[in-house]
Amino acid sequence: MGKSVLVIDDDEKLNNLLKDYLSKFGFKVTTAIHPDDGLDILEQELPDIIILDIMLPDKDGFEVCKEIRKTHSVPILMLTARGEVTDRIVGLELGADDYLPKPFEPRELVARIQSILRRSKEILKTDKIKIGSLIVDLNKQTVKLNGKSIDLTTMEFEMLTVFVKNSGSVLTRDRIMNKTHDMDWEAFNRTVDVLVSRLRQKLGDDPKNPNLIKTVWGKGYKFIGDEDDSWHSEP
Repeated sequence: MGKSVLVIDDDEKLNNLLKDYLSKFGFKVTTAIHPDDGLDILEQELPDIIILDIMLPDKDGFEVCKEIRKTHSVPILMLTARGEVTDRIVGLELGADDYLPKPFEPRELVARIQSILRRSKEILKTDKIKIGSLIVDLNKQTVKLNGKSIDLTTMEFEMLTVFVKNSGSVLTRDRIMNKTHDMDWEAFNRTVDVLVSRLRQKLGDDPKNPNLIKTVWGKGYKFIGDEDDSWHSEP
C-alpha cells in the first residue's frame, strides 16, 4: 500500500486537487478543512506525513502543530501562504519538519514529501551510538538519555545523528547543512539554529552550561563527550 498523507487545509478546492494529484504518485490522501477534524482523523489512523496549512479557522496551523507534537512525532510539512521567514521559524520551533510557501508547484510538494519520508525511514549502517548517558539507535530511530526515551521529530533526529557521528568535532552551519539530507537550507539559513535550539530543549541541555551541544562562537557547534566513553554497535 502507498504512504498515507493527511492534508489539513481549509481550501477545499486545493484539498481535492492535492488528493487527485498525490494519488497519481501512489499516496493515500485524507483531507480535512477544519483543524479539529484533522486532529480527530489523526487519532483514528496515524498517517505517514501531515501537510498542515498555517491559515486555518478557529486555531491556526501553529496551534495544531503544537498539539500534534504533544503525542506524535509524525513528519509535518507546513504550508505558509505568505512565505515569511517568521512563519517558518515559528513552525520549525514547534516541530515542523519542512515548509513550503504558497503558491507552489504540485511536483515540488511531491518531492518534499518523498524527501521527508526518505529521511524518516532511512536505515543507516551503524546500529547504535552511545556517548555518556545518551544512546542513539539509528535503525529504530530512538533516543534515550539517562534511561529516559526522548521523542524527536525526523529533522531533530537527523541533526542529532550528525552531531553524535561527529562527536568532538566543530561543525560549521554549512557542514551541518551538507550532512543533513534534502532540506531547503538555502531558503532559510536559520534552520540550523532553530533545530539546535529544539534539540537542546528536548535533551535538557543548557546552552550556557552545555553537557551535550556546545556553541563555538564564530564557527558553529560541537557535540561534546568523552571519546573513551562512546561506542558504536554494528547490526
